[in-house]
Amino acid sequence: MDMSARSERSRYETEVAAYVAAGGDEQVQRVITAVHGLARRLSQWYSQQLSDLDITPGEWAVIRYLAAEADDNISTPSQLADATAVAPSSMTHRLDRMAERGLIDRTPDEENRTRILVQLTHDGWEMFRQVVRQDNMVESDVLAQVPQSQRAKLAQLLELAIAGLDDALK
Repeated sequence: MDMSARSERSRYETEVAAYVAAGGDEQVQRVITAVHGLARRLSQWYSQQLSDLDITPGEWAVIRYLAAEADDNISTPSQLADATAVAPSSMTHRLDRMAERGLIDRTPDEENRTRILVQLTHDGWEMFRQVVRQDNMVESDVLAQVPQSQRAKLAQLLELAIAGLDDALK
């Protein structure tokens, strides 16, 4: 085991012990602390990967939203600002940079000429694919310690936790 793996495990154990000592349920703290630690480490890797590809996390948020969440893969600048939690003026600057790089197209809405529609270009889709393929390699490495036969169960359990979050936020 290398030093970073040992330190992450040690950090995990220390955090769980502290939360339990403060009155937290050990099973709950083990799960939540593990999920948080995994998310933290993946986030660090994703940030480095995006930097290597010369994409900011904000630009990736736009690409990801347009590719995976926007209706017909088309959105408006205000919808993108809401979806990525930035001010509309910041979104305008972000979209300007992305259009200059050829990642998005902005066109007037035929039904409402005062509205602009944003969609990924061929280069934007290729960037999305490249990031997803690189992510998948690292994510597969992360799951290497989880037996193939148990991955579906892990996904199902995490999906139940997500559903619980959705119910709690209603």
